[in-house]
Amino acid sequence: MIEIFKTNVQNRSQAKQVLNLLKNMFSDADINFDLKDRDKILRVAGIQQSYTTSIVTDLKKLGFTCEILN
Repeated sequence: MIEIFKTNVQNRSQAKQVLNLLKNMFSDADINFDLKDRDKILRVAGIQQSYTTSIVTDLKKLGFTCEILN
């Protein structure tokens, strides 16, 4: 499954922080950012849908906004 999130991650340093966290949680997932997109897109492929809430919660704990895009 591929899930797409809208975030407020602004730069590569912040993206790296988020990627490190998510890679520790989902080592087999394909995770990347599109910081050029106005929605600062986070794409996560290879996880179960039940983990999407955890991703949103964990990014918010880091101080970022994160919501699932439909």
